[in-house]
Amino acid sequence: MSDHRPVILDIAGITLDANDRRRLAHPLTGGLILFTRNWQDRRQLTELVAEVKAIREDLLVTIDHEGGRVQRIRSDGFTHLPAMRHYGELWMKDAMRATAAASAAGHVLASELRACGVDFSFTPVLDLDHGRSEVVGDRAFHRDARVATLLAQSLMLGLLQAGMQSCGKHFPGHGYATADSHVAQPVDKRSRKAILAEDAKPYGWLSGSLTAVMPAHIIYPKVDELPAGYSATWLQDILRGQLGYAGAIISDDLSMEGGRWLRGQLVSPTEAAIAALNAGCDQVLLCNQSRVDGGAPLDALLDGVSEAQAKGRWQADPLAESRRAALFPATTPLPWDELMHHAPYQLALERLQG
Repeated sequence: MSDHRPVILDIAGITLDANDRRRLAHPLTGGLILFTRNWQDRRQLTELVAEVKAIREDLLVTIDHEGGRVQRIRSDGFTHLPAMRHYGELWMKDAMRATAAASAAGHVLASELRACGVDFSFTPVLDLDHGRSEVVGDRAFHRDARVATLLAQSLMLGLLQAGMQSCGKHFPGHGYATADSHVAQPVDKRSRKAILAEDAKPYGWLSGSLTAVMPAHIIYPKVDELPAGYSATWLQDILRGQLGYAGAIISDDLSMEGGRWLRGQLVSPTEAAIAALNAGCDQVLLCNQSRVDGGAPLDALLDGVSEAQAKGRWQADPLAESRRAALFPATTPLPWDELMHHAPYQLALERLQG
């Protein structure tokens, strides 16, 4: 049995109950993802994260906190961050101001989350704004892969200045497919050559600096019949082999509609998790299940992955746990009251709007 901890799961409320504690202590649990329902105020969040870390210090506390409509925390002093399209529009007027503003956004985002104990945010979005995907929309920086890459790199610099790592999503690109993978199975019928020439470009250019990549729940039938997150062709041959990426790969939410259909069959989160791990994901994410039947889907996933590992249906990559460890912050965070008087943070706030 490997000591790898591949599962990232959620909790129901603003405090931990006995079931949450039990699941977080499970040897296969490697992280927690927070949502708005887990937030009341800064003090509550700080205490919640401290309680999580008291169960296991090596649990990665994560959140989807990009800015714009995907920002889970918006009150009690948290800065309202613009959607990433704002920086792409600013780029068209003044490229240097845009990169400075994107760096400032990363710095503010990471500093505020880390002051409450959160380790990691699933950002930046590297999808291109083809004007076709409503679920991506203004979450994308720009239509041009070069502009999107440089703005994402600027945001990543800001994250790193506050000690936070980065996650590029959704590989190889969610911007062209029209369906929303939360509720449907999107298909992108372009050729491998077309996708690699454009949407996947940022992943190659940033392969040495991204610490995590999240694949898309999209089928690219000219490349593979499986969605990218379950495809060894996409994850091993292309992302790792061709593009040279060596960091963590984290599945998108296994409960999403686009992540539950494999070869035309509706599968359980456990089957999806095993397929993702075998394809090359280091971590698998199951969200919004803690309130379903008392969290029964989370227990089924932990039990199912544990059983599959014992029976040899999946085997952890020897490097997977070191990739997970690399996602943790490298510095000590500033407490909120100190952060408010910290000159680099204040400067980032000023530069945020460009």
